[in-house]
Amino acid sequence: MSEDTHAHQDDEGPNPGLGLDLGAPSAPARPAPTSEAPAAYRVLARKYRPQNFTDLIGQEAMVRTLRNAFSSGRIAQAYILTGVRGVGKTTTARILARALNYEPMDGSAGGPSLDLSVMGKQCRDIIESRHVDVMEMDAASNTSINDIREIIESARYRPVMARYKVYIIDEVHMLSTAAFNGLLKTLEEPPEHVKFIFATTEIRKVPVTVLSRCQRFDLRRVEAGELAAHLAGICAKEGVTIEPEALAIVARAAEGSVRDSLSLLDQAIAHGGGAVGAEEVRRLLGLADKGRVIDLFEALMKGEMARALSEFRDQYDAGADPAVILTDLAEFTHLVTRLKIMPDAAQDAALVEAERVRGLEMAQGLSMRVLARAWQMLTKGIGEVQQAPKPAQAAEMALVRLGYATDLPTPDEALRRLKDQPVTDAPAPPSAPSGGGGGGGGSARLSLAPRPVEARPQMRPAPVAAVAAPAAGPRLASLADVAQYVAAKRDLALKHAVETSLRPVHVEEGRIEVALVPGAPASVIQDLSRKLSDWTGRRWLVSVSSQAGGPTLAEENAAVKAEREEGIKAHPLVAAVLARFPGAEVVDVRTREEAPIDTEVLAPSEDDLYAGPGADDELEY
Repeated sequence: MSEDTHAHQDDEGPNPGLGLDLGAPSAPARPAPTSEAPAAYRVLARKYRPQNFTDLIGQEAMVRTLRNAFSSGRIAQAYILTGVRGVGKTTTARILARALNYEPMDGSAGGPSLDLSVMGKQCRDIIESRHVDVMEMDAASNTSINDIREIIESARYRPVMARYKVYIIDEVHMLSTAAFNGLLKTLEEPPEHVKFIFATTEIRKVPVTVLSRCQRFDLRRVEAGELAAHLAGICAKEGVTIEPEALAIVARAAEGSVRDSLSLLDQAIAHGGGAVGAEEVRRLLGLADKGRVIDLFEALMKGEMARALSEFRDQYDAGADPAVILTDLAEFTHLVTRLKIMPDAAQDAALVEAERVRGLEMAQGLSMRVLARAWQMLTKGIGEVQQAPKPAQAAEMALVRLGYATDLPTPDEALRRLKDQPVTDAPAPPSAPSGGGGGGGGSARLSLAPRPVEARPQMRPAPVAAVAAPAAGPRLASLADVAQYVAAKRDLALKHAVETSLRPVHVEEGRIEVALVPGAPASVIQDLSRKLSDWTGRRWLVSVSSQAGGPTLAEENAAVKAEREEGIKAHPLVAAVLARFPGAEVVDVRTREEAPIDTEVLAPSEDDLYAGPGADDELEY
């Protein structure tokens, strides 16, 4: 039956001329949709999908590059978008296809534009993925060379309605090697009316031959603060009441993915029945209370193991996963470390009040070495918990190691204590962490006392006063002593400044007068005075004198080295070597100090055998 016949029958109705009301419908009336029928629900990730570049969040660098390229007419033939899941790769590809084919509704002349605030002729069909000239292909299910061959064949024909034929290939890294190779020629020299847009989460799996033919844009993760503000705007549109702390939890749990954050928010709204609280979100995600995590961290850093294990057990009984608890502790350790380096990071909108206030307090009280060690132990403990048959027990053992390690000195501190510890006859008993519950908590600190030394010949008896009353502090009688003392404190920058920038005028206990070399940093005087006072516990006055002063330590060392080299050149053996090998030169001279032979060492007296260690003797540990 022809279309005209169908049209005629539709116009006349089913029984023309039978006395029926011609105004009645020609076919049985379909029931009109009632207002009671609920509309299909669209999840937030689809409902609030960006429609133009203005709606994209966190991708300002890409938008700026495309805007400048479109305004100058430098439009590439192929683009590749990469990033983690949920940052908007496919959405950006559709918006870019809409921008390439943008035409005003009024029919006026126009070209590709990123200003998509007003809907164009082709925009609606492109947004709904039903435009004949914008073709989307999922490379995960179309991986063969035959699928690419169809694209190559259809690319020869001009677009039907739009300005460009746009091919969007999602998960392009899934294409086979043959498919990539077949696409190369068309990708490098496509027809003028063809554009390619690729999207992938595995950019390393895309051949470099394809990457070199595309403009690459890396879509970065959205920061938690910006993501929380975006979610707050969506909740306002949906009429949902949500606590700011709950927004921060959702934003951080999404790890920079907008789609993940909207999915979690959708689930949280359904869980809370329209009003979302922080506690409900924690229970939903299996997270521990942030304030309780901070309490656990504080107990561990103080070595209060009984309190720490009790807090962990309470969180575990409340439903928190052991691995998640350790992960939260590691995250808070990282936060305290960042706050110690950058206090301004406390202004991050994604931080809750407890993290901001207590994090700053702990950043001031904990050293960087302790925080770094805690991070290493927690990251190792997370792996152990994930593989352990009983995660709770593995987590408790990891916390015990961390709590008892807080009292342990770092390697450099242990060496420094070994040097400064006075020699005693008996080793000091080991101590346990404070608040560890006692009861044989074990040794938590390194025993810094030396091991008993077997009786051996000694040089001379040790004065009793030297052991009973150690020196009150270092004696700094010259600028060389000051430089050596600063080097012992591991401040290499200040040591270099003392050696190269200061000319000594007068040095005595508590007062140093120097002259500055031209170009010396002006802060070296204040730094030296302040640090010497802090290190020695005595007040030191460092001032700049009007006198010229003597040579710097660096100049003295250079002069000594030059004199030593000149002297060694006069040695007959060295002179013969220099004459035998033309062009040879003396680079450095090093002396080897040999201890003089002492008859007392060869034949010690009977009293020396039992005299004990002398003041200048070295003990073997």
